[in-house]
Formats: sequence, C-alpha cells, structure tokens
Amino acid sequence: MGRVSQAQAEENRRRVVETASRLFREQGTHVSVAHLMKASGLTHGGFYKQFASKEALIDEATTHAFDELVRLRDDGLERHAGQRDAAQRALIDTYLSIEHRDSAATGCPAAALAADMARETGDYEARRVYTEGVGDFAEWLATDEQDGITRLCTMLGALVLARATKGSPLSEEILGTVRAALTESS
Repeated sequence: MGRVSQAQAEENRRRVVETASRLFREQGTHVSVAHLMKASGLTHGGFYKQFASKEALIDEATTHAFDELVRLRDDGLERHAGQRDAAQRALIDTYLSIEHRDSAATGCPAAALAADMARETGDYEARRVYTEGVGDFAEWLATDEQDGITRLCTMLGALVLARATKGSPLSEEILGTVRAALTESS
C-alpha cells in the first residue's frame, strides 16, 4: 500500500485528535487505542505513525478540548459586542442547559476530564493543560461581585450532578436552580 501524503497524514492526525477529544470527554481517557482509531475511521497500526504514545494523544486531545472552550468563550464575547457580563450570562445559560448536560462529548473538558485527571499520577502535559484551562476559565468567569473559582466550581458541580441524575426531575432542577442563582446575581 502506498504512503499517504504529508497533507493526508496531517488530516488523519487532526481527525484522531478531534475524535479522541470527543471520546475522552464522553467515555474517559481509558478508551482503547483500537476503539479510538476505529472511531476515527483509521487503522490501529496508523496510530503509532502519528503519536509516540497514548499519553501523547491525551495531551493533544486535552489541549484541543480546552482550545474549543476558549473559542466558545471568545465567540460569545464577539456575539455580545465585547460585553463580558452578557457573554458570561449566555455562557452560563448554555453551560447549565439540558443540551450541554446531554452532550458530554462536545461539552466542557473541565467537567468531563476531572475524574481522569484526578486519577493520573505524576507531572505530565495533559494535567498542566487541564490546570491552566481550569484557571483560565475561572478567571474569565469572575465578576466584581463573584469569585470566578466559586462560579466555576458551582457550574461544574451542577453539571456533573445533573449528568449523574439524568432521567430524574432532580437533574433539571439542579440545572435550573444553579443557572438562576448564577445569572440573577451577575
């Protein structure tokens, strides 16, 4: 079989990173390389031509997921003509929505990857990216009246609990109550 072009190799790598970013948020970083490559539409053998290790892919997929979060936040600022308060309220409404609760694969990496990052030992790139991403998100959520860390922890906790209680009335109550508490006081 012929070699793939450099452009095709780059496209394949991008596809694997995007797929991994979604699968890791949805199912956790324990997803097998074979499953991940199949979901990417590529062969298992191609993985090691693209990545030194699964940990290297976790690093890139974590970076990709937090880059998506920054783009979402920046898009919100642009939609609200740079008005940070309005962009924050809109992001909180989206974050604490049923759609976000039901879309872990494309949702917040801080919530989706928290348990995996907590289980990891040692100092590695994904944990550094995760820590910086959480800190940056918390800083962006801060207002004159509310600390960003408190707001982020409240949002993240509500999302995790809403996902864990999905299918019960409590799930939607958690989302609505926390959404109202955070947006009415901002």
